[in-house]
Amino acid sequence: MRKAIVGLVSLLFVIALFAVSNADAANAKYVGAKKCKACHIKQYKSWKKTKMANSFENLKPGVKADLKKKANLDPNKDYTTDAKCLKCHTTGYGKPGGFVSVEKTPKLINVQCEACHGPGSVYKKIMKKKKKTFTRAEVKAAGLIIPSENEKGCLVCHGGDSPFNAKVDPKYKFNFKERLKKTHKHFPLKYKH
Repeated sequence: MRKAIVGLVSLLFVIALFAVSNADAANAKYVGAKKCKACHIKQYKSWKKTKMANSFENLKPGVKADLKKKANLDPNKDYTTDAKCLKCHTTGYGKPGGFVSVEKTPKLINVQCEACHGPGSVYKKIMKKKKKTFTRAEVKAAGLIIPSENEKGCLVCHGGDSPFNAKVDPKYKFNFKERLKKTHKHFPLKYKH
């Protein structure tokens, strides 16, 4: 009987822990790629070589003028404050703790880690506190998104209403599996999580 009570209490503790983590995850804020870099330097360096790492530049006047013309956009217009563009060229635009403006949140320009993996303030604390002993289930409960498990996050920008779509140029056709290979190199984790 005592083992059953201890087991029940343990189970309730775990459920409460996940409930608190889920509540915290709903209030998570974006921390920026430099915070991720501290522990994930290889991934950060790999990401820095991608188009996502410089996506905000494309919103500036004169940048990628030919492509903008092809998509019926004014190549001389400054799109760096255009809400329709910011949701796909910054991190967390329109979400709590996400990109607001270059002046207020410069650390969140470009498509950074959290644009794909979710706001990191909560799961980063777990990773930092538990180091190599945290579990994947814990950090997922705290808001970590694993993009390879679901393409919905990608389709926010690579589907929908982007002017850069397959109708404009076939090169914009989105293939989830191929795109995962191009985002950044995925390195094996040092520890089992």
